[in-house]
Amino acid sequence: MPQAKANGIDIEYESLGRDSDPLVLLIMGFGAQLIFWPEPLCEGLAARGFRVVRFDNRDIGKSTHLVGLAAPDARAVLAEVMAGRRPEVPYTLDDMASDAVGLMDALGVERAHVVGASMGGMIAQLIAINHPKRTKSLVSIMSTTGRRDLPAGDREALSTLFQPPKSSSREDLIDMSILVQKTLASPGFPATEAEIRATAVRRTDRAPYDPAGLARQSAALIAAPPRNALLAKVRCPALVLHGGADLVVPPAGGDDTAQSIPGAELIVVPGMSHDFGLPLVPVYLRHIGDFFESVEARAAIAG
Repeated sequence: MPQAKANGIDIEYESLGRDSDPLVLLIMGFGAQLIFWPEPLCEGLAARGFRVVRFDNRDIGKSTHLVGLAAPDARAVLAEVMAGRRPEVPYTLDDMASDAVGLMDALGVERAHVVGASMGGMIAQLIAINHPKRTKSLVSIMSTTGRRDLPAGDREALSTLFQPPKSSSREDLIDMSILVQKTLASPGFPATEAEIRATAVRRTDRAPYDPAGLARQSAALIAAPPRNALLAKVRCPALVLHGGADLVVPPAGGDDTAQSIPGAELIVVPGMSHDFGLPLVPVYLRHIGDFFESVEARAAIAG
């Protein structure tokens, strides 16, 4: 896969579809490599007339790992936030949003349909907030505004998501990935054991495990202030897609996101949790693809 220089780092990315087609920029969540965007989803969007780019965020996969920066203690960062202070962290979600816009620059694209999942949804929101002229539309999936009084996710699920593996051995890393996938799995759209294991193996073998990088991403996530007031100024078309069975970000997070963005459409999918298993691809492809086609059609009519 190619790399691009963007915002002072190297970003590993993959592009599907014709370069001349409208760009869909896919931003994955905490600790997740670009491969967690299912290939059939990317191929399906490309077949509907879009150029699809998925990439590794900083400190994950094959993009730059900021080894010169400290690895914060997530509990200490959280304690600062809970005390009403804004902690110092190695980088912020705003920096990660600037990475994505820098990738657009490197690709020579002025505007994109910006799609983010979980933490990636927060980053996508910040692109729409900080870079409105670069955002053709916004899709926020299984994400939240970060409002402090929203219901918290399931404690056991969150604990599993942030739990380190028993060791850095290949088998322990695979086992940990399988555990995380099963914890986040959608009860209404169950993936097969073979699919789950294949994803875990691919994730493990594609790039080394980097606990310090995960700690820096975690600190950026925890320290991010609520975005409600800023989202009220977003004027691009927006779709909020959320699972009715999401254990990590309860549906209230999606509802609050949609209510915060003027004119945003909210779709809650029963039986969907916090994952991108292959059984969910037709659901994502239908809702996201239809939304993009509608945005493009309205833009064509407006001239």
